[in-house]
This record gives sequence, C-alpha cells and structure tokens, in this order.
Amino acid sequence: MDNKITIRSDRKDDYVFQYKGEDVTLRAGSILSIADGLAEVVFPTTTMKIVKNLIVIKDSVK
Repeated sequence: MDNKITIRSDRKDDYVFQYKGEDVTLRAGSILSIADGLAEVVFPTTTMKIVKNLIVIKDSVK
C-alpha cells in the first residue's frame, strides 16, 4: 500500500508544521513528499485542498 503524501504550498510565506514531533518548514511555493503518510503529521490551522495524495496548503485561517 502506497502511503506517500505530497504537500504543496500555494502560500506567499513559509508554513511550519510538525512531523514526528519536530518542526518542518515548507517554503513558500515549494513541494515536499512524506513517504509514510499523515499518521505523524500535525498541521496548524490553515486552509487546504486535498486531492487524492496531494495536499495543497493555502492561506492561514483568520
């Protein structure tokens, strides 16, 4: 079973989330993949779009 998740930032600023208890910075406009799915991922409140295995991070929720 393929658990790989791709996260893309459509933001104008960096976005920090936690992966396995550590802070990870997703740079504005960048893409990263996580091989073992979302079980160890914590996203701060944000607007996002989820399409299959792609998560698109949008602007922060105000």
